[in-house]
Amino acid sequence: MELHVRYEGDDDPTKCTARKLARFDLAELHRTDRAAPRGVVLNPHADQALSPADEPRAADRGLVALDCSWESAERAMFTLGGIHRALPFLVAGNPVNFGRPMELTTVEALAAALCIFGYDDYAEEILSKFTWGHTFLELNEEPLRRYADCADSTEVVEVQGEYLDRE
Repeated sequence: MELHVRYEGDDDPTKCTARKLARFDLAELHRTDRAAPRGVVLNPHADQALSPADEPRAADRGLVALDCSWESAERAMFTLGGIHRALPFLVAGNPVNFGRPMELTTVEALAAALCIFGYDDYAEEILSKFTWGHTFLELNEEPLRRYADCADSTEVVEVQGEYLDRE
């Protein structure tokens, strides 16, 4: 599965996970919306949750994340073509946002989607480039497995509800 990132370049380049993925040829960076493929776009503002049912389109057209600073990650930023899906409840494993719900780095978001699609080895591969990468998978092992076992977005939202009720 091809990984693509709509790259804004407005955050600290030394901490940018998308740039590091690109250096290892694990993701392709795109500077404009037009350059990014019309695949499955990871969008926290999307109306529908990502589920295994989205895997065929992602496998065919690519998985796309937006890399920008949290300060500029507003709804208007997500004007990319493709089908937009929100990741379900997960906890950050990166050192900056450790333990915070839904404040994932670009690599964490891509890895989460890969796990939900059943590409666990690929998720481990992209996270292996970061000293803290394994932490994300450890923190989210159960929810990622449960989301991957769902048939569609409705089931993912039901499972997510169980985690949100605990918060």
